[in-house]
Amino acid sequence: MNDEVSKVVENAPGNAKYTSPKIQKQIANILGNKVRVMIRSEVGDSKFSILVGETLDVSNKKKMAIILRFVDRGGLIREKFFKVISVGDTCSQTLKDEICKVLAQYDLLVENIRGQGYDSANNMRGQFKGLQALFLRECPYAYYVHCFAHRLQLCLNVAAKGVHDVWKFFSTLTLIVNFVDSSAKRHSMLKIFREGEILDLIAADTLEIGKGKNQVCTLQRAGATRWGSHFRSISSLIKLFGATRATIGDLYINGVDKVQGEAKAVGKALKKFDFVYCLHMMHDIMRITDFLCQALPKKDLDILNALHFLSITKQKLQEMRENGWDDLILKVGVFCCENDVSMPDMSAPYKKGLRNCEKNITNAYYYRVNVFYNIIDFHMIELDNRFTESSLEILVLSASLDPRHGFRAFKREDVCKLASKYYPLDFSSYDRLALDLECEFFVDDVDKDQRFTKITSISYLCRQMVDFGKTSLYPMMYRLICLILTLPVSTETTERAFSSMNIIKNKLRNRVNDEFFDDLMVLYIERTYVDNIENHDVIAEFELSGPRKVKFG
Repeated sequence: MNDEVSKVVENAPGNAKYTSPKIQKQIANILGNKVRVMIRSEVGDSKFSILVGETLDVSNKKKMAIILRFVDRGGLIREKFFKVISVGDTCSQTLKDEICKVLAQYDLLVENIRGQGYDSANNMRGQFKGLQALFLRECPYAYYVHCFAHRLQLCLNVAAKGVHDVWKFFSTLTLIVNFVDSSAKRHSMLKIFREGEILDLIAADTLEIGKGKNQVCTLQRAGATRWGSHFRSISSLIKLFGATRATIGDLYINGVDKVQGEAKAVGKALKKFDFVYCLHMMHDIMRITDFLCQALPKKDLDILNALHFLSITKQKLQEMRENGWDDLILKVGVFCCENDVSMPDMSAPYKKGLRNCEKNITNAYYYRVNVFYNIIDFHMIELDNRFTESSLEILVLSASLDPRHGFRAFKREDVCKLASKYYPLDFSSYDRLALDLECEFFVDDVDKDQRFTKITSISYLCRQMVDFGKTSLYPMMYRLICLILTLPVSTETTERAFSSMNIIKNKLRNRVNDEFFDDLMVLYIERTYVDNIENHDVIAEFELSGPRKVKFG
């Protein structure tokens, strides 16, 4: 507390210091509302997108963050944290009602939404039942675009867990990795067994040697967030399967009683055929999808290449579904033989536990149709849900406005189609004619203007058009560019908001009521606005909020 504040508090009446938690919350609420009003005024009449994410706070309360994305008057893309809400029920309809309530409170019209961005939660991504579908019914031009910054691998894994065997596999994988990697001693044991394994393979002349090859590695944990990779975890276990089994076996023989019991259970799970089968199946599937998952977050990846990678990925998954079963089961059989894993007779009737399956099917049918085909179908459906035909076409058409290489990708017909097909409410028939006419002059004008020679992105082009007065010459083109930039191709802002949540509410300070927490969040994240709020405005609003014993100012 500085000297001036200390002096005021010391001289204040004993019963009217205005330092109680209740007063602090009232002042924080006034400041928070003023920040939201300032953000609302920046949005103005512009179209905007909503970015929504949900998470659990430290008190295990479900929180939903709402961020607004829009292009301001200076041609800059803005993503502003607006509200965080506690939601007891996370079904899609409840979330939509809460979002609409917030938008209505600040006079933001649902019909002005031109984009939606969500996290990977099931209730936000479904094509028919998800939140995006509910908003599309009310506003058909609120397009959903998958966040390219997300680790798509995690989203695919969430979908894959809809297959019971795969859900069991990932649970067992986590159990094994956590058990072996839970202490430095076990980690060292794993390395020792792996080194011995490498020496034996070299001695048997079955392992290629060379500089940098056969380095001793360790098991990788499957990431619990979208920034982790389950593919690396699966690959490491396949590579270290023998050393992992030896480590668990040693702990079962030489460990203390508690560890022995745990090692027995983990070792039993490791040697089950179902686990080994899913281990190799998921490795082969993820090997195909991993390239796309790694490529999408790259900032220098252009849209057309990204869509090309997507097409190749779907094609390879389909080829694997049609022709990959025989190679997979052969590889699993060899692996089981090498690692002493019992493999069932594929022609025998499938048994669930100790009983024959009620349906008269063979093991081969079950593992091929119920598991292999099923999991690939889940991946294909998830890719289709995340990259719909409409969102893909929007991205392809918008790529024609890419200013790199002297507007080499510019196509007049694509620009006009983008406006007429996907933004008919924003362009009247007269506006579309004006846009067509602007296309004749726009590229030649901008390409010959030396001030536009180093433009590398559509967002930079938008700013330059404002700075150099091109918006008045090409108003329809500028309007279309703003609409494209409004699309939320990244939802990283919601992740940063959740990181801020842990600063405001943590294990040592976990009793913060919802309204106060919401106000603190917006004041912390959008703190640049607070400097522009005048003290006398806050004091005047505070005095109007209720009777006071002493004048606050």
